[in-house]
Amino acid sequence: MHSNFELISNILCPYTQRAAVQLAEKGLEARRSYIDLANKPDWFVQLSPLGKVPVLRVGDGDDTAVFETAVICEYIEEAAAGRVPMWPADALERARHRAWAEFASTLIGDVFGFYMAPDEASFERKRAELASRFARLEGQLAGAGPYFGGARFGLVDAAFAPIFRLLETFDQLADFRLLQGLPATAAYRLNLASRPSVRAAVVPDYGQVFLRYLAGRGSHMAGIAEAAIRAGSVQA
Repeated sequence: MHSNFELISNILCPYTQRAAVQLAEKGLEARRSYIDLANKPDWFVQLSPLGKVPVLRVGDGDDTAVFETAVICEYIEEAAAGRVPMWPADALERARHRAWAEFASTLIGDVFGFYMAPDEASFERKRAELASRFARLEGQLAGAGPYFGGARFGLVDAAFAPIFRLLETFDQLADFRLLQGLPATAAYRLNLASRPSVRAAVVPDYGQVFLRYLAGRGSHMAGIAEAAIRAGSVQA
């Protein structure tokens, strides 16, 4: 197995956090490199055919680049097969976890649609849609815990953790009722947030960086964020 990893991302990418959490859980070191997606360096364009992050650069000298989050995570899982597995051993349960990890990927898109909604009406519509997504997750968590599959932290948990991190910033601005009446999901959120690998997956000032990004989007949520910053109720 290669031990020389470089995980390339922009500073906010929630998908990259999934791989960062996985690497930490497996006790693997990786250099972290951050780029500006609005001004991609030439070397990055050569590595990433789709121009997206994350990218995992593997090896010494003659580097190989692996792109797309799910593919990166599968590579890490296979390459570090001798370390703690992060998918269930049972084939059907493993497939269920993979399917819900894909659900998490879609949920990240829903979160983006929520905070990018241009006006109050579309914002409320997106809020309701996002809340209904979390309600679907609630049904999978009832009776389990502290993680998705019970006692063992896995890759599906690494997929959901970055979503709840975004909610931390939203909660500073208002109660958007995204987890209202969802006790299992609320508890799951707290359990993921307390995991050392999850806490270490981002830069220390991630919340403030995301808030500043949010305030500059020109969306309905941006207006809420800008007002909160002006009022001094949040620090950006």
